[in-house]
Amino acid sequence: MVLLSPSISALRKLLAVCETYAETHGLQYNPKKSQVLMFKAGSYTPSSVPPVVLHGTTLSVVDKVKYLGHIITQDLNDDLDIERERRALAVRSNMLARRFARCSREVKIVLFKAFNQSFYSSSLWVKYTKKALNALRVQYNNALRMLLGLPTWCSASRMFAEAQTDDFHAVMRKRIVSMMGRLRSSTNSILDVIAERPENPILAHWIRQVIGFLKFRK
Repeated sequence: MVLLSPSISALRKLLAVCETYAETHGLQYNPKKSQVLMFKAGSYTPSSVPPVVLHGTTLSVVDKVKYLGHIITQDLNDDLDIERERRALAVRSNMLARRFARCSREVKIVLFKAFNQSFYSSSLWVKYTKKALNALRVQYNNALRMLLGLPTWCSASRMFAEAQTDDFHAVMRKRIVSMMGRLRSSTNSILDVIAERPENPILAHWIRQVIGFLKFRK
């Protein structure tokens, strides 16, 4: 579970509620597996963080944490999570190329779509560098080249067109549109803030990605 709080004092109160609930229901949180992540406010970074205690143990303060497979950093930069996905993609693509080298082209394309187009939590990427995203795009292109036995210099756009498979940017846009649709159909008031308020930076980024593509196609 995750506790979000605007201050250390508020976080301590939330932890006290959790401790009371745990004692009442015969549960116990594990302080060794619990951590504190303090998000930066602009360029300001506190020189020290007051101790946060759970079951008598002071929790460690970290600058990044992995939650449900997604890497969250104190500056909310997504480069580390994109690199996590790039490494995972490299492992999957090498496995496919090694185990299914003798399969037909049609089977290889089906396997590629099933294993290499998931991009878990990619719709949450909002703050990142072009270098990080480009590295993932190159890895994605090379994955199909390697699986189909194509040379490294072959055209990526032609390769995806002939395979009737979405290229990297098409996959990213589809993930964004899918996420927007699910948020707007949700009755959760918190998610509604993300889906319906144009000043929200997440929604603004999504709109730029989708609208930018439509203008390019036009």
